[in-house]
Amino acid sequence: MPIEGLIILDETGRPIIQTNFRNTSTSYPLLHVDTFNDAHAKSQSGQVDPVLYVMGHNGPSACCHIECGGLRFLAPVSSEMDPLFVFAFLQRFVEILQDYLGEVSASSLKDNFDVVYQLLEEMVDDGYPLTTESSALRDIVLPPSFVNKILSVAGVAGLAKSTATPFASPIPWRKAGIKYNANEIYFDVVEELDAIVSRTGIVVSSTVWGKIKANCRLSGTPDLLLTFSNAQVLSDCSFHPCVRLQKWTRDKALSFVPPDRYFTLLEYRFSPSAGIAAAQPIPPPLTMKPVVTITENGGMIDLTLKSHVSGKILESTCIELYLGVGATSASCIVSSGSTWGYDPTKLLLRWEIASISPLSTHTLRGTFTSTALHPRPARAFKATFEIQQHSFSSLKIDQLKVTQELYKPYKGVRGQVCGTVEFRW
Repeated sequence: MPIEGLIILDETGRPIIQTNFRNTSTSYPLLHVDTFNDAHAKSQSGQVDPVLYVMGHNGPSACCHIECGGLRFLAPVSSEMDPLFVFAFLQRFVEILQDYLGEVSASSLKDNFDVVYQLLEEMVDDGYPLTTESSALRDIVLPPSFVNKILSVAGVAGLAKSTATPFASPIPWRKAGIKYNANEIYFDVVEELDAIVSRTGIVVSSTVWGKIKANCRLSGTPDLLLTFSNAQVLSDCSFHPCVRLQKWTRDKALSFVPPDRYFTLLEYRFSPSAGIAAAQPIPPPLTMKPVVTITENGGMIDLTLKSHVSGKILESTCIELYLGVGATSASCIVSSGSTWGYDPTKLLLRWEIASISPLSTHTLRGTFTSTALHPRPARAFKATFEIQQHSFSSLKIDQLKVTQELYKPYKGVRGQVCGTVEFRW
């Protein structure tokens, strides 16, 4: 079943991009905009269900939406279909915008209205996704930087022309005749931890999701074979269309002809082997001892945060607590190297630590006030963090072989982890 349109809302809830893939009434997209804005206004935490029920004059429909850069991407659907299909398209559209515009924001979209609408025309046909590969789209829709460069060099007004023979390559995700002075490919192994810690300090659940992002700058049409030293830790894998699945099933190796420039080669879930106690949850790299005391019209907070990563620095660590309806103010004292703040619009207490050295300890002590006689703050703290050059799975790329081309490329690999941990009190 088709997607009936795409609506992009700015931070105030106003539509800045709106297009219909199928013939619908003029009020149909406005119903979905109003439904989303109403749901967002009623949400105290700002979180809205990803699929909203919409009742219109011609029957019910659904509004699927995602968020990126403060913008909301809405897709109306009135037919029976898998919502994951819609979310996959929305996510892919956002990735294409990031590839074309760099930063996806209201200002970048307004400056490049023509490019955005051209992309929508080429990516969707009558509500069905058609061309979603960046390399193929670049043959017919030129990125803004290329257009501006050509026009400035020519010194005349007009539009730059796209490739005369688009889709000339037999491989949908790679152009023909690509050439680079230096042949190189870089892999980023990015892993994300999602964990819940009980009030007694026991890890209730923890899951590590990872992806291998690539930046390919190789000439010609190389055929690559990528092997891992411990591929057995990967499970629930999702591959880029360029990967040959039979090779992975048989040898746990990735055989593929890569797209040009940036792409996600592999997404996976880290599954520890039996020798590492598969049933044991993966411990977060930091621990926190929260003590929250609720009093009349307020409360007291005492936090102690400690890093357990040896030889690594936790970066961009942020601790948040929703103080509940009626919260008015907060007053805290934090250890050196950290800052705190209170957001009166979102009712959030935020504690930020730029870097946490190995085995170091940081503290926050403070109070908050509320108009409610018995305040009801959230029952858990939300902690986020990043660690450079680190990996939960210890996944290692063993070897990269190149065939169909004579050169030997430079290969670079780096790891990065981030995480979200819920500490209950």
